[in-house]
Amino acid sequence: MYAIVEILGEQVKAVPGEEVIVPFMDGKDEGENLTFDRVMLISGDGEPIIGQPVIEGATVKAKVVEHFKDDKVIVFKKKRRTGYHKKQGHRQNLTRLMVEEIFTG
Repeated sequence: MYAIVEILGEQVKAVPGEEVIVPFMDGKDEGENLTFDRVMLISGDGEPIIGQPVIEGATVKAKVVEHFKDDKVIVFKKKRRTGYHKKQGHRQNLTRLMVEEIFTG
């Protein structure tokens, strides 16, 4: 069984017992339990349930495992024949969630 749930503007595939990586959730501590109610789709053994746009009463329970930084992304800018070049790096803050349960409502 899995669900497609919207978390911070991104649609994420949530499977019970697996971890998902989402954008940084400010104000949420590690070990905190969260409930997401913007469930777009639930699929299991039978017919999938599709929301219009969300499924009423369906929720996904998850737990914050950790906050971490992603791998560094290098941004390199260069213009030919002018001697202009610029190198910058960036690391995105992310949050890892453990999906615990999916309720169909």
